[in-house]
Amino acid sequence: MFSQWQLRAAFARRLSDMYGREVPAYTTLVDVSREVNEEVLRARGADAERLGSIGRVTAERHGAIRVGTPEELSQVARVFGALGMHPVGFYDLREAAASAVPVVSTAFRPVDGEELARNPFRVFTSMLTPADPRFFDPELRSRLENFLAGRELFPPELLALADRAEAAGELSDTDAERFLHLAVQAFELSPEPVDKAWYETLEKVSAVAADIGGVRSTHINHLTPRVLDIDALYRRMTERGIEMIDAIQGPPRWRGPDVLLRQTSFRALAESRAMRTPDGEVISGALRVRFGEVEARGIALTRQGRARYDALLARVDELAALDPQADRVDVARALWTAELPDTEHGLAAQGLAHFTYHVVPGRPTDGSRPPAGLDALLDQGWVRAEPIVYEDFLPRSAAGIFQSNLSDEGSRNNDRTGIAYDSAWLSGAIGREVLDPFDLYEEQQNRSLAQVTRELALDGLPG
Repeated sequence: MFSQWQLRAAFARRLSDMYGREVPAYTTLVDVSREVNEEVLRARGADAERLGSIGRVTAERHGAIRVGTPEELSQVARVFGALGMHPVGFYDLREAAASAVPVVSTAFRPVDGEELARNPFRVFTSMLTPADPRFFDPELRSRLENFLAGRELFPPELLALADRAEAAGELSDTDAERFLHLAVQAFELSPEPVDKAWYETLEKVSAVAADIGGVRSTHINHLTPRVLDIDALYRRMTERGIEMIDAIQGPPRWRGPDVLLRQTSFRALAESRAMRTPDGEVISGALRVRFGEVEARGIALTRQGRARYDALLARVDELAALDPQADRVDVARALWTAELPDTEHGLAAQGLAHFTYHVVPGRPTDGSRPPAGLDALLDQGWVRAEPIVYEDFLPRSAAGIFQSNLSDEGSRNNDRTGIAYDSAWLSGAIGREVLDPFDLYEEQQNRSLAQVTRELALDGLPG
């Protein structure tokens, strides 16, 4: 029998193999990531594995897909539910980008610590928003919704196997093989000719809209390996002649601990696609929609820490606007240095980042009682803190990656009022609760504090 985590790991491997065949530059990205990780491990030793074992980091991937309707998103949720992956977080990319990115998103991933350690595969999943009048007028909306209603992304057999796997928590070898074949096939690039006129109509609004609603299938948009030094990878890919986007998205490199998520990618490549013209002729064309992304993950910030991060980003924007010649990375680095603690202990003490806490074996040695506060427990060596890895995404960074790979900014009519979407709406649309990532990190941290309290016989949680 194949358990859910084994299905997840096998699916991630097969998807990676398939995408490498379709986009050879992705294989180069994986190879360079592995080289950089091995070098960092040699240079930093155990410290390099502070945010995950090298085995986990090397195997780690996140994928990205795009769908058109709540029904398609609900079906995707069933496929990923078979793999033990849950919708976590709500991301509104419409508000996070200056260009036209008419999607809202969530990420499917494992949520249990043991499941994440076994295989932390995630899929950032975006859904088109045809009802938003800033992007689609009534006529185009009607055409688009009719087109989307007439396609089938996931065959009934795949969905039936997915439901069985989710309900039972496993599949037989035969059913697992069939499920994996159908699931990978669903995300392959289709050879079916693209309706050239329809695709170009949507492309005027947004290349993202065309990629979702201009074809009769979906496909893996990118797969993302994890790297321990994203700056070194960026330089090395450039040296190999691969064109990277202009900047690394997310926090700057600085002297303190890595936090949240840093991402970059090589630019979307022109891929040959069959196109059907209005007179029915099939011609050879090219589309630029898929790219190779890479990420470096840091420590999960608390709600307070995330508020500090967002405020710093806004301040960087203000300062950059006042001095367009200034280097944004230098501006950000200076602000980070001034406003954030540059040690894990400092982040923990100020309640800015999440950690799990563990009693140090062998204490006490002199019969003394442990102190009452968490800071004192850490300072006196009763307890050690281990950082919790940030498993999620940043809407501004995701939009920045999307935006950097668009050939033009599309069109958005800001005189119209947008349609409101939120996590509750998305939960109802897909019939599953979209989990709050902050709650997940807080629960993980609080469980560890409760364990410390029990082991040291303290009165209540240390704090």
